[in-house]
Amino acid sequence: MTDATFLASLLTELRLPSIARNWRRIAETVDRVGWPAQKTIAALMEIEVAERASRRIQRHRDQSEAPAGRTVASFDFDAAPGVRKQHLLALGAGGDWIRNGDNLLLFGKSGTGKSHAMAAICHALIDAGRRVLFTRTIDIVQRLQAARRDLALIGALDKLDKFDLIVLDDLSYVRKDQAETSVLFELIAHRYERHSIAITANQAFSAWATVFPDAAMTAAAVDRLVHHATIIEMNGESYRRAVQFSIQSRHSED
Repeated sequence: MTDATFLASLLTELRLPSIARNWRRIAETVDRVGWPAQKTIAALMEIEVAERASRRIQRHRDQSEAPAGRTVASFDFDAAPGVRKQHLLALGAGGDWIRNGDNLLLFGKSGTGKSHAMAAICHALIDAGRRVLFTRTIDIVQRLQAARRDLALIGALDKLDKFDLIVLDDLSYVRKDQAETSVLFELIAHRYERHSIAITANQAFSAWATVFPDAAMTAAAVDRLVHHATIIEMNGESYRRAVQFSIQSRHSED
């Protein structure tokens, strides 16, 4: 067995694929310029650590279900005057609000860019090393309802604790007459002051009586969400309509 073959087998056994791909290139540099052993080892370890971090971020991005391409860079701030770029960047950096389990609430009429802004924050948080789940509210309600039917709701809620932030997109579209939505309150109560929740909604709190089974549960849910929360109002011109108009205008010019 040659030295190269033996080294390759060791790297495979130790699960160091990045070093396995790059050691020959580093070795050539070492032979040419005479790096000391410490610098050589550090260079190889740095490559492995960097590529592991990159793979981890991509894995977390895939698991997040956040809409692809909806980033801060692609957000049209001129079409959404209720949102400041620096504020979005600060939220995306994480910091105390994620560490403390604070919440984020985005309100606005349909098409004002709420979901895009929230997705942009999610992608930035993932880049910063945080774990995020972006889900339509109705989807997670159905998921938790199924867990309750299987007598596994507590376990399902515990599994969601791995996410630093859960985004409940389009909360206002959930209706208590469509299904038993008390599981939504169970999620909010379970994460209260422990892990962050973010919501997008096109209706104010006063209209949430259509979401939860009764007034007491509505008040309790709102209380837990608002406590330690950042609230952003986005009730400007429809962001979606403005983007569509811009696209149509470009096509007509062509």
